Amino acid sequence: MGLAESRLDRSKKRFDITLAGETNLDLILYGLPEQMPVEHELLGNDFKMTLGGSSSILAHNLATLGVRTGFISDVGEDEMGQIALARLSESGVDLSRVSRLKGATTGVTVLLPHGSRRHILTYPGVMTDLTVERLDLAYLEDSGHFHLSSLFLQTGMHAGLPELFDRLRTAGLTISLDTNDDPSGQWGGVLDPLLDRIDVLLPNEEEILRIAKTNTLDEALESLSQRVPLIVVKCGKRGAVIQEGQRREWIAPLLVGPIDTIGAGDSFNAGFLSSYVKGENPRRAAAFGNITGALSTLRAGGIEAFSDKTLRQQFLREHCDNNISV
Repeated sequence: MGLAESRLDRSKKRFDITLAGETNLDLILYGLPEQMPVEHELLGNDFKMTLGGSSSILAHNLATLGVRTGFISDVGEDEMGQIALARLSESGVDLSRVSRLKGATTGVTVLLPHGSRRHILTYPGVMTDLTVERLDLAYLEDSGHFHLSSLFLQTGMHAGLPELFDRLRTAGLTISLDTNDDPSGQWGGVLDPLLDRIDVLLPNEEEILRIAKTNTLDEALESLSQRVPLIVVKCGKRGAVIQEGQRREWIAPLLVGPIDTIGAGDSFNAGFLSSYVKGENPRRAAAFGNITGALSTLRAGGIEAFSDKTLRQQFLREHCDNNISV
């Protein structure tokens, strides 16, 4: 099948991208010391409650960028789940396959930023309840691309993920993966067989070292490029690096005065994938990812800058040239 024919087939699909993953709230408390004594009341200087979960942040931000996005997820039948779904629905992402589980509790992450570092404390709630058996496969397949985030939080899906990826690839979808952090520190299990079944790997610099079990970025890219066709590594202020086969290229960052870097990696993914599914080459897609990642840092949390339509449109017009559609 030629590229033009493949794109035509994708245009007939209901979605550009489908995702299956976690939805929770982020509670962000600013101004606390990095070393915190017990039995002593500490006062923050600001607080924000916003949509959390790498999967739901990505789904939200993709939809605001005009990407036809389908999302399978769970929330609890509680106030936190109701708030999370309300924030998601504002973006236009399709939520027809999101389930509210009776008697269950929506997950929550408490983030304590300390400059460039932060404490991340998560209660998973229903994050582990989603299984491959519960997924609407026809819904996922009605798309050109499938993405999975937060691999190591989605423990309920681990048993069936290799077979799911095989089925989606057979149906003609391309697949991307962003593992995010592994709370166990093992970086193993289902990850290894998935690496041979994906088209794009989207880690940050620290994550790729742990995935490849190497000490340097060069070693990690050299090792993983034998298995993954396209690797895009988010390197913060240093921009992003692309490894496509034997070709490696650095993409310059867009430097702004950040207010908050929470969700910047997921926002990079939104920009990259929104371009990738339109057929942009990896360099152009990563350049747009740097722009959307920078946009995210202008507001607290992972979705607030994207939810501000005036800010989003003005920022993208200012920083995107005619070769990157927005």
